[in-house]
Amino acid sequence: MSSAAALPVATPVSGASTVRIRISRDDIALRSGLLLLITLLVIAVVFPLYSLLSKSFEDMDGEFVGLQNFREYFETPALFTSITNSLGVAISVALIVLVLAFVYAYALTRTKMPLRGLFRGIALIPILAPSLLAAISLIYWFGNQGVLKSWLFGASIYGPIGVIMASCFWVFPHALMILITALSTADARLYEAAEALRTPKWRVFWTVTLPGAKYGILSTGFIVFTLVITDFGVPKVIGGRFNVLATDVYKQVVGQQNFEMGAVVSLVLLLPAVVAFIADRWVQRKQVALLSARAVPFQPKVDPLRDWLLFVFCAIIAFIFIAMLAMAAYASFVTFWPYNLSLSLKNYDFDVMDGGGWEAYYNSIRLAIYCAVFGSGLIFLGSYLVEKARGVTWLRTTLHLGAMLPLAVPGLVLGIAYIFFFNHPDNPLGFLYGTMGILVICTIVHFYTVSHLTCLTALKQLDPEFEAVALSLKTPVWRTIRKVTLPVCLPALLDVASYLFLNAMTTVSAVVFLYSPETMLASVAVLNMDDAGDIAPAAAMALMIVYTSACFRIMHALLSRYLKRRTQVWRNQ
Repeated sequence: MSSAAALPVATPVSGASTVRIRISRDDIALRSGLLLLITLLVIAVVFPLYSLLSKSFEDMDGEFVGLQNFREYFETPALFTSITNSLGVAISVALIVLVLAFVYAYALTRTKMPLRGLFRGIALIPILAPSLLAAISLIYWFGNQGVLKSWLFGASIYGPIGVIMASCFWVFPHALMILITALSTADARLYEAAEALRTPKWRVFWTVTLPGAKYGILSTGFIVFTLVITDFGVPKVIGGRFNVLATDVYKQVVGQQNFEMGAVVSLVLLLPAVVAFIADRWVQRKQVALLSARAVPFQPKVDPLRDWLLFVFCAIIAFIFIAMLAMAAYASFVTFWPYNLSLSLKNYDFDVMDGGGWEAYYNSIRLAIYCAVFGSGLIFLGSYLVEKARGVTWLRTTLHLGAMLPLAVPGLVLGIAYIFFFNHPDNPLGFLYGTMGILVICTIVHFYTVSHLTCLTALKQLDPEFEAVALSLKTPVWRTIRKVTLPVCLPALLDVASYLFLNAMTTVSAVVFLYSPETMLASVAVLNMDDAGDIAPAAAMALMIVYTSACFRIMHALLSRYLKRRTQVWRNQ
């Protein structure tokens, strides 16, 4: 008799009780965490958006009026014009930035051009500054008393020209980072085959390079479009009488206290962002792997003419970026532009100006630290639960969908929604309104999705066997996280903390409606000082944000190197 025949066969027994799978305490804790985080996202995202939607169907007395507010909005020519202005600017900036950033990224990744590292660092400088900085700098360059006013041939910088130029400046690095990633992955065998067939270089570019990066290009276009159409700072500072949807929201809520119409405009502003989000998701689903296991990494060859031409192009772009930052820095030290050009620290005496003083700057640092510490911890926990929690697939899917939702909600819309939700008299969480807490919550939610995806990508690199072995050894889940998961994912966690800190320092649209006199922020102070005509002090405060962000990036790099040396030794084995 064989050994297989000797094995007992389980047969169902009539009346036998159903076998119950025992749920461990770790499973209970993880599922409780899933429910808790889902609840928090519902409170922080879904409920405020529902309040915004409800407000758009009410009159000033809170009575339901159906579509009357929408009809009134679309029947107002000035308000309807804002839609076409917003779409025109967003599409124009997306096209311009796509071309410029693609060529710049191509020069950094596909050539042997000198000083590539320097050019990359310069191009990423706008990330450290609020969008307002570009607008302020352009005023000093091309404004009514600007140095290069004559270069515009009589045209005014206060309008679509200024909005487009400033928007191109601050969204350029966002587009560049995506395109660098898209162009960094290429199979050298395709180019070797094209060279063997003596295919012209222009044809190789159109048939190999562009198709390989098409998904990155499309995603860049959608992201740039969304960033520009929802930006508030640039059109507010340099837009003049050129109204866009973002400024209309501000005027309706702050200027006229017409919250119902503000809700309507916010929903109109939400639609293009949602459409762009859905289109981007659809494009990403169509994306396929470009590199196989047999792929050969592409190594660019020296081409003197090409490299020299792209070097000149990158040098021009880098010079423009430095000129924008340098002008803002120079103007911040000028005593009284343009009549007294002597240098002083007068403009840095923020306490004697409208804008919240130095306290606004300190509030921004506190906000950034809170977001970096609490936000990165909370987001990492949520990503861990989505990726590593056992069973309850529907809960994990729900949490992941909830984490993706903030990406489709512009910061300006989120801020308006928070007013209606947290300022409601029946809301038990109303005590948060006007405090630093609501600013922290709004900022974390606004930048939740990118951070969540970053942590999720890092967690996916971990072999599930780690958790399986820990389960077999009856090791508590918290110990596995502390000993294994956190050390491995530390680089991604540090990147998330840096991302949240920098965005908390520079964001305007997400918090412009939520601050109080006690929680004034530096980015909002820049806006208020510009409104009061104190443009030079506004430039000084914007530069303080740049200096702080740059110092944090340096400290982040040093800390990352130190911790990686202590916890990532295994990567070099």
